[in-house]
Amino acid sequence: MSERGLDTMGAPIPPSEELQEASRSEQGSENGASPADRFSDTESARAAVNDVLEEMDREFVGLGSVKGRIREVAALLVIDRLREEKGLSSERPTLHMSFTGRPGTGKTTVALKMADILHRLGYVEKGHLVTVTRDELVGQYVGHTAPKTKDVVKAAYGGVLFIDEAYYLHRPDNERDYGQEAVEVLLQAMEQDRDKFVVVLAGYEEPMEEFFAANPGMGSRVAHHVKFPDYTVDELMQIAQMMLEQQEYEVSEEGEQAFREYIERRVEQPRFANGRSIRNAIERARMRQASRLFDTEETPSREELLTIEGDDIRKSSVFADEQDEGPDSDEERETDSEEETVEQGAAS
Repeated sequence: MSERGLDTMGAPIPPSEELQEASRSEQGSENGASPADRFSDTESARAAVNDVLEEMDREFVGLGSVKGRIREVAALLVIDRLREEKGLSSERPTLHMSFTGRPGTGKTTVALKMADILHRLGYVEKGHLVTVTRDELVGQYVGHTAPKTKDVVKAAYGGVLFIDEAYYLHRPDNERDYGQEAVEVLLQAMEQDRDKFVVVLAGYEEPMEEFFAANPGMGSRVAHHVKFPDYTVDELMQIAQMMLEQQEYEVSEEGEQAFREYIERRVEQPRFANGRSIRNAIERARMRQASRLFDTEETPSREELLTIEGDDIRKSSVFADEQDEGPDSDEERETDSEEETVEQGAAS
């Protein structure tokens, strides 16, 4: 589950599977345990956190401002631990967060790393991530929403609850909608059970601001707001190279230039989804390469099997103005973009 670096391009675990997995485990007796119960000294805690931060630096492309923000939160937790050791007042800080940005910018992956940091420092018991949307929280009839939301909260105890497109919980234009009931249950749990789990609310920046304005109680419980910027063209090229290496592909010199031109055009088109769109573009280039090699009479060499050529990329509909024949239309049908999800959600 992720959105940035290599893991970022992978498909998320369906929420239902996560809930089932979380429900299989007993909570144990240490929920809300003091950070001091997990490490014997502050240096151990610092080393544990640095391990995760170094992983982020190695695995994630870009994300400079996000990494800095996560480092600040981690530093607060470590220093709180030190204050506790020295007998100073150390009230558990508010850890609920808001992650805003366009699709494919790393929000889920960073939530996973944040869960790891919180677990290593003893602020959450298990360190797992439960990812849900409105569908897993809101019922379809009276009396269904509260128990449904409580079940999700219970599954997240000991870890982090990641609510994607959280603004869809609030639909003031529909008086028969039960989303507000889910918000009320979450508000209560975020306050009363804040020692048991952490909530991350995620989505586009402007709708999230409107959601907080309409639900001031929710906004007041979120202490950390992290903005995820879009990738630059150079960063997207780095992501593509990482993905290709992972799948044991290479790109010819002409192919590399074609891919850069592809990205420069694609980022200006509708439904662009950052890392997700790069993943999809590579999958389509692989299919074109496979089709090209399949049509040859001779068995392809190892080098041919390894190499993505320029034509495998330039047959994309992104280059439609350069082609005489009908281009692929896959980009027009790209469905894993959050923008399309927004349109569907607004219509339902």
